[in-house]
Amino acid sequence: MHKGSWKSRRRGRRNQRQNSWFRQHGSNERCNTGAQQSSQDSGHSSQEAPSTSSSTAGSSVPDLPGYYFDPEKNRYFRLLPGHNDCNPLTKEGIQQKEMELKRLQLLEEEDKQKKKIARMGFNASSLLQKSKLGFLNNTSYCRLAHELRVSCMQRKKVQIHSSDPSALANDRFNLILADTNSDRLFTVNDVRVGGSKYGIISLRGLTLPTLRVHMHENLYFTNRKVNSVCWASLNHLDSHVLLCLLGIAETPGCATLLPASLFVNSHPGDRPGMLCSFRIPGAWSCAWSLNVQANNSFSTGLSRWVLVTNVVTGHRLSFGTSSDVLAQQFAVMAPLLFNGCRSGEIFAIDLRCRNQGKGWKATRLFHDSAVTSVQILREEQCLMASDMAGTIKLWDLRTAKCIRQYEGHVNEYAHLPLHVHEEEGIVVAVGQDCYTRIWSLHDARLLRTIPSPHPTSRTSIPSVAFSSRLGGSQGASGLLMAVQQDLYCFSYS
Repeated sequence: MHKGSWKSRRRGRRNQRQNSWFRQHGSNERCNTGAQQSSQDSGHSSQEAPSTSSSTAGSSVPDLPGYYFDPEKNRYFRLLPGHNDCNPLTKEGIQQKEMELKRLQLLEEEDKQKKKIARMGFNASSLLQKSKLGFLNNTSYCRLAHELRVSCMQRKKVQIHSSDPSALANDRFNLILADTNSDRLFTVNDVRVGGSKYGIISLRGLTLPTLRVHMHENLYFTNRKVNSVCWASLNHLDSHVLLCLLGIAETPGCATLLPASLFVNSHPGDRPGMLCSFRIPGAWSCAWSLNVQANNSFSTGLSRWVLVTNVVTGHRLSFGTSSDVLAQQFAVMAPLLFNGCRSGEIFAIDLRCRNQGKGWKATRLFHDSAVTSVQILREEQCLMASDMAGTIKLWDLRTAKCIRQYEGHVNEYAHLPLHVHEEEGIVVAVGQDCYTRIWSLHDARLLRTIPSPHPTSRTSIPSVAFSSRLGGSQGASGLLMAVQQDLYCFSYS
């Protein structure tokens, strides 16, 4: 008896507190919702807060800690912990649902809208007319005409042919990297059992209307993560591939130089070329030098160090830094190596200086976040850089000032590349939200936003390559996108 009366008193106190809360917060709402609302409350009383009035739903609703307002149902819902299996309504789940709805809506709009316009009053006939009347010079006409073609690109799936159809069936693309002539793609795929698989895809068959590419049979597997990769020109242009592999357990990290011919079915008598590996601990980035003053050399960005290695002699130059080096690129005309750091600093190393030399930092620029990509423009008077705050800036190296900023890129913490194509006059970047954005290089105008064909996920960020001659002069012009197990071509030919 004593135990039962104690439970009754505790239940009474709990009901009294609940009734008091509802009297304070829910009297107005109950007057406006009616009988239908009360029936919904009875089914979800453990997960929902009292609904708001209709006048509140039409305007901005106040944020209540621990609750989410659903504009469709005109109600507040309680945010539950992620481990709740009955109705796990969490902030992450809500954001994921909103992102997926937006992606599907944009995909539907792209399928319906055959011709997309990048600028108001911007079409082929008006461009041609302005050009004939002398309002546009030849350079401006070519640039604007190319922007128009980019805005009208259509998505098509590419067929990947291989002698082993199961080679890439279960492995998702992590990275694609086109060579200088856009004839080949170097691919890195994440393997489900762990590690990476990499190979080369020939783009020679990438022609309209049938888009087909060939995956060479010789695929290589490593149980280590590929941190960075670039094409290397040792015997001839793009003769090798340089990979930086992360060390695991007792196996140290290394930089491996692989001949591209290893991935192609060559004759037994063919010489594959130089194959070598250098022990390098934890490289974040790498770059190959086309500068005559650093011939046959590559650079690796480490934690607080930069190493420049000659692959023929094995000689090394080391430069100490104050931060991790996440991005690198060699200049061609000047003996400079540009580096982007986790601290936000961008600096150039004068390759004529030795390890002990002073003043080897030729140029210094600064971002507010970790720099993930640096790209030197052709005349080597400007540099473009992106960082982990989603900022993309074009820097004038002569004045060390930012002359242009490209808005819309999304990044919070990922190591994402930046693609600059001066011939086409565009800048391409894939954000952490899985959207591919294309800007005009000359005025920073956002020309196109392309949603991912697959559901948005932080582990499925697309990798892209852009060229006006994919697969050679007869190939399809446009954007290649690799996501999950699929390859897509956005062509404007």
